[in-house]
Amino acid sequence: MRIDKLLANIGYGTRKEVKKMLKTGAVLVNEHAVKDAKAHVNPIQDRVTVHGELVEYKEFIYLMMNKPPGVISATEDNFQETVIDLLSPEHAAYEPFPVGRLDKDTEGLLLITNDGKLTHKLLSPKKHVPKIYFAVIEGMVTEEDIEAFRNGVTFDDGYLTKPAVLQILKSGETSEIEISIMEGKFHQVKRMFEAVGKRVTYLKRVSMGSLELDESLELGTYRELTLDELEGLQNSPAGLSEETNE
Repeated sequence: MRIDKLLANIGYGTRKEVKKMLKTGAVLVNEHAVKDAKAHVNPIQDRVTVHGELVEYKEFIYLMMNKPPGVISATEDNFQETVIDLLSPEHAAYEPFPVGRLDKDTEGLLLITNDGKLTHKLLSPKKHVPKIYFAVIEGMVTEEDIEAFRNGVTFDDGYLTKPAVLQILKSGETSEIEISIMEGKFHQVKRMFEAVGKRVTYLKRVSMGSLELDESLELGTYRELTLDELEGLQNSPAGLSEETNE
């Protein structure tokens, strides 16, 4: 990999800024100054330092975000703020993307990475693992709704959903529930409740496969996955069903 690309990718500045830094002799590769931006290095084997500080290279990043409402799950948009806009320059430099999408008004767990191979596995339509949501519902959720969701409900376009597990946490004029679904159709959870005559007023994803939302993350913040969390996703016998807006 070219030295200027390596340093730019991990947040040492733009390619132009890195080239200026190289000319000062601040960058050493295996204890030798490298001033040529086109010089190639092996980021795994070579020892690269900048102003004496060791450069730790990572090919991929894996971020868990607690997505806030009002932000879209996209890499860029001309008019609206995206989840990538919430990343620090250090992480944005890796050019990551959200794995699947959450609706603009939906909060909660969102995985962001630049690992295309893992993303392909997680988004394959042939893979199915539970995704769990907490929701506030306008209307009383009943045992009849639990049974209906267990059997699958029919959308207004005639689509019959796969069975879902509905748990009532609080029932009344305003109800609180937890729902586990195995698919990710457009506005899936909202449309399921519409099918039984109720409306979702708040929706939050709390888990996706083996990955659970870190509740200590405030809305709009994120952190890197732990090794155990990453291995849980990589070693899962099944990935995630294909995601669209919930």
